Amino acid sequence: MADVKVYSTSTCPWCTRLKAYLKEKGVEFENIDVSTDQEAAQKMIEKSGQMGVPQTEINGKMIIGFDKDAIDAELAKLRSD
Repeated sequence: MADVKVYSTSTCPWCTRLKAYLKEKGVEFENIDVSTDQEAAQKMIEKSGQMGVPQTEINGKMIIGFDKDAIDAELAKLRSD
């Protein structure tokens, strides 16, 4: 499966919803808590230009927020490869 990373914090309700959504779809992902990992937080900001969470990285493409349509579109591209 794809290289999927979720940049989140433990106190973010949208992060929780996003991770639950991915789990429901059977998508394996790496959860990166940017509230405890400043280096990861800096990398996330460099990649997206955004500080807010959640952010999802699917094979190098950054998706800001819990955007189901964008997430589904990227996952569909991966499955068609």
